[in-house]
Amino acid sequence: MTDLPIRPDLRGATPYGAPQLDVAVRLNTNENSYPLPAGLVADIAAAVGAAAAGLNRYPDREAASLRADLAGYLGLGLTVDQVWAANGSNEVIQQLLQAFGGPGRSALGFTPTYSMHPIISAGTGTVFVDGRREADFALTAAHVVDQIRRHRPDVVFLCSPNNPTGTALGRDVVAAAYDATEGMVIVDEAYAEFARPGTPSALGLLPGRLRLVVTRTMSKAFGMAGLRLGYLAADPAVVDAVRLVRLPYHLSTLTQVTARVALAHAPALLETVAAVMAQRDRIVAALPSYGLISVPSDANFVLFGGIPDATVLWQALLDRGVLVRDVGLPGWLRVTAGTEPETSAFLAALGRTTAG
Repeated sequence: MTDLPIRPDLRGATPYGAPQLDVAVRLNTNENSYPLPAGLVADIAAAVGAAAAGLNRYPDREAASLRADLAGYLGLGLTVDQVWAANGSNEVIQQLLQAFGGPGRSALGFTPTYSMHPIISAGTGTVFVDGRREADFALTAAHVVDQIRRHRPDVVFLCSPNNPTGTALGRDVVAAAYDATEGMVIVDEAYAEFARPGTPSALGLLPGRLRLVVTRTMSKAFGMAGLRLGYLAADPAVVDAVRLVRLPYHLSTLTQVTARVALAHAPALLETVAAVMAQRDRIVAALPSYGLISVPSDANFVLFGGIPDATVLWQALLDRGVLVRDVGLPGWLRVTAGTEPETSAFLAALGRTTAG
């Protein structure tokens, strides 16, 4: 690319991407390891087959039926006018930054957090400001408010449960952030369905808060990472603003049809959530026996540390057929909670590695 007239701020950058390696146990991208139920697969095939005859026509530009189904899934009295959907929550975030960020504007995040927040900010010409977290990865209302007042961002990113730490936020943090800024507050809840009992969602804070947005995805708890379907809940005015920047017909007919069938099977799909949470808690409980520590997690993964050399341990696990994620934090790695056999394979490989 050195001979191309690429934007100066993109020179030297590398594209986002976790390693996609052919190994026995892949626990590096927080996918749901459980396959889709056979009944759902059959219903998707039938629905897609029926829709295929109309693929000569553009899809429903507003995805109204899908948005209505998503509102019904979220509950809390949300309506179709308060929900928007796109190709994964990354596109939702991109559209939000296109509408509320951009050149001359800034977004504030708190690292370590979801690495796509600064990447999408850069892609939209939005300056990303790092408010950082405490040493224990906590994020308090006081710290958030201090950073907002110091940097006066146009957009504030809060991630709950946070990736890669798995930590969730109290509603007091979200409410304090909202009250401290005149900009948009985006709460990324990609892993919300895996939260421990009593962990609050920011969805309950939406009434009366025009500038608050909650984003979700069907990639994690629904086990449909390959579908690419993300969505937001917010005031109808936010949805109207996003319409100004979305590409026409951005959600294909097949995506909309498949997502609606999956939502109709939501109870069956979400049955795997409890199983994943059990394996997550199993990992947390087992780590001290290997001389390692972990961060309490409300997601489908565990960040674990106390590692002398994370790169060495990552490679040692890979050599034993287990792929985890090096998130770039010295002394820490992240592992997805998979099925019971996958968790057992991870713990066995970890045992052999730490034993020397």
